[in-house]
Amino acid sequence: MGIVKISEAMHENIRSASNAFSRSINSQAEHWLRVGMLAEMHPQLNYTDICRLLLHIEQSGSEVGNALKPAGGDAAPVVNLRRTV
Repeated sequence: MGIVKISEAMHENIRSASNAFSRSINSQAEHWLRVGMLAEMHPQLNYTDICRLLLHIEQSGSEVGNALKPAGGDAAPVVNLRRTV
């Protein structure tokens, strides 16, 4: 575990969101970090798709970083989570 320095304004945003969503401050910050990382790795996904991906990662027992590491390449894998009806 490490220490991350953030601005007072960001800390206040995290505190407000953590209260609204009944999460600890650390859990809220980690959620935003995961969502942001996935958004950068998969710019084609919207927030709903990213949440589905996080659920899939949780159900598979992986960590976000481990689940999305490319196998032998530098590019992030393409993930298609769009529902077909």
